[in-house]
Amino acid sequence: MSRFTRREIIVAAAGMALGRAWAAEPWVEGKNYFRIERPPTVAGQGAPAVTEIFSYGCPACNAFLPYMQSLEKKLPANAALEYLPAGWIAAENWPALQRAYLTAKALGVAKKAHVTMFDAVWKTGELASIDPRTQRPKSPLPSLQDIARFYERVAAVPVAKFLETAKSFAVDSDIRRTDSLIKAYGADSTPTIIVNGVYRLDPGAAGGAQQAVDLTLWLLRRK
Repeated sequence: MSRFTRREIIVAAAGMALGRAWAAEPWVEGKNYFRIERPPTVAGQGAPAVTEIFSYGCPACNAFLPYMQSLEKKLPANAALEYLPAGWIAAENWPALQRAYLTAKALGVAKKAHVTMFDAVWKTGELASIDPRTQRPKSPLPSLQDIARFYERVAAVPVAKFLETAKSFAVDSDIRRTDSLIKAYGADSTPTIIVNGVYRLDPGAAGGAQQAVDLTLWLLRRK
């Protein structure tokens, strides 16, 4: 039988402990991310997917935008990236901004105008809901007509066509479906990320914006 010195035993034990640390999962369910108890049934279920619950009127979503852009570039080729606009805060125009995104999606221009829409709310102030002087909601808030003019300029959608689509039964149905999905996912803040319709996380729970990106990619690799 081989005999080991005390030093050799200590080194071997340290190596085993380090190996266990490397093998340990870097994220903790129930702390950094949460399993959705009753995942809603959605089209294409089973394929890799990342969904951000957001609002153009949400300052945290605006700050998180560069990280979402980084995440999109790192997603596997077969993974879909989707957005669900929340309409929670009427005083800050979230319902109108929710309708705007879903209208743009129905018209096929949501992706093209996505970044510019954030800019219109938070940089140029064209569609800002908050008065920069008072830091209070504007009165009146930007109207659907104002939003339609933005999409005409940015995405070449005629104002009349945008307004007609925005007030359609199809968009009304999309709003109800979006609200239902957000509720089913258990999201109560923005931005929130849903991975494969099964896991929910946000930058706060993940430990920061970059950690949220890393955690999302890690969850995508889970079986």
